[in-house]
Amino acid sequence: MADIAEIKTDAYVDITNIVCPVTFVKAKVAIEELKVGEVLKVHMNGGEPLQNVPRSMKEEGHRVLKLTENDDGTYDLIVEKGEE
Repeated sequence: MADIAEIKTDAYVDITNIVCPVTFVKAKVAIEELKVGEVLKVHMNGGEPLQNVPRSMKEEGHRVLKLTENDDGTYDLIVEKGEE
């Protein structure tokens, strides 16, 4: 997998100040605004968002390209929009 800095993203959403289950809703709305093949970066906390958002993105037919932990304990999820 490519280094996260090398992956070009088309959109960004920060869900660190949101609680589940709204975290996935915000990420889903953000990716729905993209075209197929475009890439979304989701900035999120660990715990429930970390467990639920990547799994839910896959279930929705999107491709998780990368998940990285940041020094502050947050995570960045890189997702490519799949077919409608």
